[in-house]
Amino acid sequence: MGRFSKMHGLGNDFVVIDARDDAVAMTQARARAIADRHTGIGCDQLIVIGAADDADVSMQIFNADGSEVEACGNATRCVPLFVGRDVTIRTKAGLLDAKAVDGGVSVDMGAPRFDWDAIPLSLPMDTLAMSASWEDLPPPAAVNVGNPHVIFFVEDMDGVNFDRLGPLIEHDPLFPQRVNVNFAQVTGDNHIRLIVWERGAGLTRACGTGACATAVAAIRRRLMAGPVTVSLPGGDLVVDWAPGGTIRMTGPATHVFDGEADWTRF
Repeated sequence: MGRFSKMHGLGNDFVVIDARDDAVAMTQARARAIADRHTGIGCDQLIVIGAADDADVSMQIFNADGSEVEACGNATRCVPLFVGRDVTIRTKAGLLDAKAVDGGVSVDMGAPRFDWDAIPLSLPMDTLAMSASWEDLPPPAAVNVGNPHVIFFVEDMDGVNFDRLGPLIEHDPLFPQRVNVNFAQVTGDNHIRLIVWERGAGLTRACGTGACATAVAAIRRRLMAGPVTVSLPGGDLVVDWAPGGTIRMTGPATHVFDGEADWTRF
C-alpha cells in the first residue's frame, strides 16, 4: 500500500503520492486512472514526490489525461505542507524552492524564458506581441515558466468563449508541445483577472504557472509593475518579477485528507 494526500491550491486539486522510500512506477494510463473522479481518487493533477540527489525531494507532475508536464505552481506550493518543512524541489523545469510565509507558501519559480524556440513555437516570432491570433482575440504574448503559456489580454473577459477557444489554441500546430491558454483582463493598477485553459486538463479553478506567465507578460508590456495580484476563480495569487530576475509566487496551499492505496490496482 502506498501513502497519498489529497491537497489543493485555490481549488486546483492534487493527489500527492509519497514515493521517497518506495518508488512508484507511474504510466500515463495509471495516472489517468487515479485522476478519474468517478472510478479513481480524482484530481486535476497527480503529483509524485520522490528522492533527489541535488534537492530535498523530486516532483513529477501528471495531468488528468495522463500526460506528464514540467511545472505546476499550485502543486509546488503544496510540497512544503506535504513534507512538513521548507524544501528545495527537483522538477523537469529546474530546481525550485518553496517555503512557508504569511499568506501561505512562497515559491521561487525560476526565470521566465521568451525566445520563440524556448516556448516552444514552431515558427520564429516576437513573443511579446505575437504575429498570430485566433478569431477576434488580440495578438498574444508567450512565456515559458517551466511550461509553455500564451496570454491574451482582453477588454471584456465575459465575452470570451473559453470552452471553444481553449482547446482550439492548445492544439494549434504553432505550439508543438501544445500550450496553456491564459485569458486575462487588467482590472486595476496591479490587478489582473485570469481564466486558464490548462494543457491536458481544460478549464481550471487556478493555475499557478498561468498566473506567473500572465503577470510576467503584463510587466513586460509595461501594463503594470510587480507585485501583481492575479485573481482566478479559486482565489488570488501574488506574483512578483523584475526583468532579469526569477519569479516569486505566493498563495495558499490546503491539505484535505490522507489515504492509502494499492497503485497496482489502477
